[in-house]
Amino acid sequence: MQTLTSRLSTLELLVSHWAITGDAEGETTYGWMDGGFFLIQRGRLTRDGTTHSFIELIGYERGFGATETPVDITSRVYTTSGDTLDYTYECDDRTVTIWGGPKGSPAAFRARWSEDHSVLRGAWEWPGGGYATVMTRVDG
Repeated sequence: MQTLTSRLSTLELLVSHWAITGDAEGETTYGWMDGGFFLIQRGRLTRDGTTHSFIELIGYERGFGATETPVDITSRVYTTSGDTLDYTYECDDRTVTIWGGPKGSPAAFRARWSEDHSVLRGAWEWPGGGYATVMTRVDG
C-alpha cells in the first residue's frame, strides 16, 4: 500500500512560484510542509477589480482516531475576506482538476500542463459562470 506522502507526490509539479494571468491575475507559491503530508499554497489573486490573499492546506483528511486510508486529496482555503472554502484535487503529469467541494461538483478548475510543465492553462467553470487563467512558473 502506498503511504500518504507517496500518494501526494502527484502534486509535486505544483511546487514552485507562479505568475497568474488571464481573467484573474496574481501570483501563488506552493511548498511542502515539513513531514510531506501537506502542500501549502499562499497567493494573491485579483479578479473583477477585487484582490484576495489566501492560504490553502492540501492533503488527506484524517481525523482523530482515523484508521482508514483517505481516498481523495482535499484542501481548505482561508481568504482575507473571511471565506473558508473546501476543494478536492486530482493531478498528474498532463492535467489538474480541482473541484469546488467534493469530487464531481459542477464547480471545477480543469487545466492542462505544457509539455515541459512550466505552464498550466485552464479555467474555472460553474453553473452560470467561470474564468480562464494561465499559471506560468517563475522559478524552478
